[in-house]
Amino acid sequence: MPDLVTDGLSILLVGINPGLSSAADGHHFATPGNRLWPALHRSGLTPELLDAPEEERLLGLGIGITSIVRRPTVRASELTRAEYEEGGEDLRRRVTAWRPAWLAMLGVTGYRAAFGMPDAIVGPQPETLGPTRIWVLPNPSGLNAHYPPAALAREFARLRVAAGLPDRSGILGDGPFEPTRP
Repeated sequence: MPDLVTDGLSILLVGINPGLSSAADGHHFATPGNRLWPALHRSGLTPELLDAPEEERLLGLGIGITSIVRRPTVRASELTRAEYEEGGEDLRRRVTAWRPAWLAMLGVTGYRAAFGMPDAIVGPQPETLGPTRIWVLPNPSGLNAHYPPAALAREFARLRVAAGLPDRSGILGDGPFEPTRP
């Protein structure tokens, strides 16, 4: 899957790896049941509900997409520790070249494995990659039952506010967001 990037990104979303549906369709997060697109809208990051074939519209909003590991699988559990570590090194190089304001890791498990941060939790991280700040979001996969859709949207909205982006949907507004616990 090619990276969806351009210069001057506010947020670079980073999935663990493409699902088979995404690889077959040629669009990020095309797997049925993935909750990324509703979370982006409900959090105010997009003005309307987009779907995978409309992913290019994210670039105009300052949002890009990439993955830690580029190999498609049915489930991320098929990836090896070495793939996570190699993917983390590759991602570091890409982020250093692209220099987005925020790196938004979609899933704490992927962040922990790729960056060797076993104690990481959802939210802003103390580490940076050069000038790029890091935020860990819950994994938007439909398999992540720890975060129902409203809680997922709140976590995405926290990042939106930290990144200084406006509420493009008008759903949540620009007020402060308290951390939520699953």
